[in-house]
Amino acid sequence: MFFGFLVHAQEVNFEYLNENLPLEERVEILVSQMSTEEKVSQLMNGAAPIERLKVPNYNWWNEALHGIARNGKATIFPQGIGMGATFDPELVERVASAVSTEARAKYIISQRMGNHSKYAGLTFWTPNVNIFRDPRWGRGQETYGEDPYLMSKIGVAFVKGLQGNDPQYLKTAACAKHFAVHSGPEESRHRFNAEPNQQDLYETYFPAFETLVKEAKVEGVMAAYNAVYGKPACASPFLLQEVLKDQWGFDGYITSDCGAVNGVYGKQKFVGTPEEAAAVSLKAGTNLNCGKTYSNLLKALEKGLVTEELIHERTKQLYKTRFRLGMFDKQDDHPYFNVSADNIHSDEHVALAREAAQKSIVLLKNKDNVLPLSKDIKVPYVTGPFANSSDMLMGSYYGVSSSLVTILEGITDAVSLGSSLNYRSGALPFHDNINPKNWAPNVAAESDVTICVVGLTADREGEEVDAIASADIGDKVDLKLPENQINYVKQIIEKKKGPLVLVVASGSPVSLEGIEEHCDAILQIWYPGEQGGHAVADILFGDVSPSGHLPITFPKNVEQLPDYSDYSMQGRTYKYMTEDPMFPFGFGLTYSKTVFQDLNLSDTKLRKNQALSVTVEVSNEGEYNIDEVVQLYVCPKGVSGGIPIKSLKAFKRIHLNKGESKNLEFVLEPDQLKVVNEKGEKVWRKGYYNIVVGNASPGDLSVNLGAAIPQTASLQLR
Repeated sequence: MFFGFLVHAQEVNFEYLNENLPLEERVEILVSQMSTEEKVSQLMNGAAPIERLKVPNYNWWNEALHGIARNGKATIFPQGIGMGATFDPELVERVASAVSTEARAKYIISQRMGNHSKYAGLTFWTPNVNIFRDPRWGRGQETYGEDPYLMSKIGVAFVKGLQGNDPQYLKTAACAKHFAVHSGPEESRHRFNAEPNQQDLYETYFPAFETLVKEAKVEGVMAAYNAVYGKPACASPFLLQEVLKDQWGFDGYITSDCGAVNGVYGKQKFVGTPEEAAAVSLKAGTNLNCGKTYSNLLKALEKGLVTEELIHERTKQLYKTRFRLGMFDKQDDHPYFNVSADNIHSDEHVALAREAAQKSIVLLKNKDNVLPLSKDIKVPYVTGPFANSSDMLMGSYYGVSSSLVTILEGITDAVSLGSSLNYRSGALPFHDNINPKNWAPNVAAESDVTICVVGLTADREGEEVDAIASADIGDKVDLKLPENQINYVKQIIEKKKGPLVLVVASGSPVSLEGIEEHCDAILQIWYPGEQGGHAVADILFGDVSPSGHLPITFPKNVEQLPDYSDYSMQGRTYKYMTEDPMFPFGFGLTYSKTVFQDLNLSDTKLRKNQALSVTVEVSNEGEYNIDEVVQLYVCPKGVSGGIPIKSLKAFKRIHLNKGESKNLEFVLEPDQLKVVNEKGEKVWRKGYYNIVVGNASPGDLSVNLGAAIPQTASLQLR
């Protein structure tokens, strides 16, 4: 037996370790030496070792939504929706680059100690670029908002930061999920069949995925749980072959969501047996099964449902990714292979988490300029169920950190040592206090300002299996704060002496009907990450002017929304909503006054294939240095054929010192001026349009709430 083993070992061709050979050749040399059983063992997320070929085991399932998740100490950045609120792709790329640096450092340590477990690898199943089409969706917090253009820009930045810019190696491998047409309800995500019209598919549901594939060269794509046009996404030749590969030229790996291949014959009942489910998924294009249903591929092979050639090709694609990550190379001098442990949760990354949180916070209201507060305020009062909550900071898909800063801690560090800072939680997170006696509201009657921190957490809204405080499987049935929190805020309103500053933590729009009018200032802080407390204090006390803008519309109430399970976009998001919401998309105040003027178009009449140059002057006429997000919208003067009422087409985050003016130019390529028609085709639609530049989505409501008066120019497409 020992002699046989030696002979067998001598037959192995280790030329696949030759780094000078082309990638395709190295992959072919390695995979062609695997038996069919060995190949099948590589097609599941827990890929088995193949010792005779010197292939270690590897688990493909890793998470990094806003920092390394589920894998020990790491920097926790703001949740995805908060990154969307920054409108700052450059910042987001820096965040993702910090995440991938920490990932490489942690991977080196894990490999040395023999930890090849789930979450300890380099293939990250992020970002989530599903459109946040309905604010009731618990997982919307993972996304960058409701707008396809914003989603694309932030998503591309995140992928580039994760994957790096080396011509040969991936720093880490990103994965765009969940493809496609997936945004709740959570309760039925394993069973529902989405049948969007072609216009919505190509205008709303596809663009972010297409951009991440074509522009960011994202390495992976995750197929969703649900069916699209009657076929489970992971078994859909239309999605995975026709669109992803043939139309978009995708050359990465495709993974199922976890358990989704099992669902093809289980909850979806698309086929009758596990081997049929494995076969239709593999044939459609799914390389990797997160789960174990692909273990039935050998039985499928016996039954003639798949071929050995197909198993070989699907395995090769997975090894392209592993080789691109350098997993079989000894490039000891390459920076990706020499990232030291002191990069993990470094001072630089902690400072970046604070900056990202600062730029994500949205000032929704500031009556009589009550903010910023003086640090010498005599009697500030901090209260609310999340004022001293570390859990609130984290959102879903989080890592762990030893330096979480709560809102109370951030304020404590910011105010004068002579201030009589007081704190009481006042209310439990999601249900009535057990003790009917509660002195907390009375403290507001003795305080110069009351800062009340309310909202939700990922326990209340999130993925179906994680949102343990949700009675609706992770989703929301309405948009209100929990009733006990509403009642507590009303008690404070009744008792307060000084102004009330409401700080709202959530990953989704929260309706403030009935209490908004009684609040002097309102901050939307999302789930701001480990430095959230410092960032909120930086805003409250004027060290930094707020500069976040809403990446999603905040409706007044759930009655303004279409049926949750309806995937038609009509009536949804700022692009199609006709009623005034509570707070519009793109809205966010600063501590200063922004003025737009001198809007000019390079042409007022354009023919097909002509680009448009738009210039505008932006001035800061207030007393604070600020960052401002300049937004350009195209609004057809006559809306017909299902096209959007208005569409974000460009934006720039700029810094303006007080008294400073800047001239900006936006160039809209002809493709950006086209619309998607009812057949799903991009067409040059002749007619008249308004080009609107401001700091919020166009409409009287934005200006009435305090946004700058936008500039408008007319354009004819001929």
